[in-house]
Amino acid sequence: MRCPYCKTDDDKVIDTRTGDEGLAIRRRRECLHCGRRYTTHERLEESPIKVTKKDGRVESFDRKKIVAGIARALRKRPLSSEEIENLSDSVEREIFEQNDRQVASSLIGETIMRHLHQVDPVAYVRFASVYREFSQVSEFIDEIRALAGADTAAKTV
Repeated sequence: MRCPYCKTDDDKVIDTRTGDEGLAIRRRRECLHCGRRYTTHERLEESPIKVTKKDGRVESFDRKKIVAGIARALRKRPLSSEEIENLSDSVEREIFEQNDRQVASSLIGETIMRHLHQVDPVAYVRFASVYREFSQVSEFIDEIRALAGADTAAKTV
């Protein structure tokens, strides 16, 4: 593994932990050249899933897009980067469990929204506004009213 700071490939592993229900390994490393520490993650390589976009194009599944979308929605919200990674792991796991070779991008978006709805309502509305392409203020208001109504109904039950 090359050090991200000095680019040498002489390091030692300081700590190893499993994560993501045993499907990933997190390693803390120290560069023997510059002495700086960094973290690496190893994951099981899955069979590739293809994503069908709204316009019919097909592209390879890219976990980075899920992480980026979730992180963007949660920007300046009280969730740590570790919690964002865990949320992304949950979304990815659900997509891989429910789909064999190909998945619609709309299913990925709906899955992300469902998870965000449970974690942070503000992030949910942010993501929904981009994903559903809100063009009117009334669409925001309708979504917030629906969210507030669901919260009220959940509290009275």
